[in-house]
Amino acid sequence: MVCEPTTRMFNDPFFLRFISGAETYLAGRGVPLPLLSAASPVFASTEKHLLGGGSDGVLLVSVHGPHPLALTLAGTRLPIRAAGRPVEGVHMPFVDVDNRGGARAAVELLLKTRKKIALIAGPSDLPAARDRLTGYLDALAEAGRPPLVAAGDFTPRGGKNAMRLLLDQAPNLDAVFAASDPMAIGAMMALRQAGRRIPGDVAIIGFDDVTAAAFTDPPLTTVRQPVERLGALAAELLFEQVVSGGRPAEDQILDTELVIRSST
Repeated sequence: MVCEPTTRMFNDPFFLRFISGAETYLAGRGVPLPLLSAASPVFASTEKHLLGGGSDGVLLVSVHGPHPLALTLAGTRLPIRAAGRPVEGVHMPFVDVDNRGGARAAVELLLKTRKKIALIAGPSDLPAARDRLTGYLDALAEAGRPPLVAAGDFTPRGGKNAMRLLLDQAPNLDAVFAASDPMAIGAMMALRQAGRRIPGDVAIIGFDDVTAAAFTDPPLTTVRQPVERLGALAAELLFEQVVSGGRPAEDQILDTELVIRSST
């Protein structure tokens, strides 16, 4: 179950890659993967399906804040596994990547050669985005540098708008860490339109390592998260819980990898 509108779900590479990983694992065991949305237009029907016994287990993806259906499911006996750390107050087993460590590694790379490093952050109600913000703040605090943050929404348009705002606020900035590759791609467009050279004037790093990251101009340095593996792991842990009827396995966090290209 994806807690996003279908338009977002099919336009963001993360969801397609995660679903592919989960589906591939389950297909090898003869289990189909129905795709449900918990967005507002279909919320009631999805809730009725799940609470009425329509599924043996649920993978929860992209839970923003204390999502009402996530809260409801957490209080049932239905096996569930969240992709991404749940918000505080929502207790359920999860798999995730090291968002905080990945963000910190990105900023530490920028700190080697840059002075004023900005962040284009993700949605504040999404734990992954908050963890990436924390990693950015950790690295800057240790280096004694002040933060410079603009809000984004994990979309290219959001990244472009945030980059324009940052350039207005701090024309002398010389580096940007965007908390997703789509936002980094939008930020690169805004930088080019403002006459800034990448990386000569402004270095930029994204987060995800989507396919397009290797084909931007210049190719984008980014934090790679193993999304297909994350999907497969989430499906595996949920499947094993459903089959065994036992307690869920422990939470698991996968490492990220800094992929250095020509934007830094």
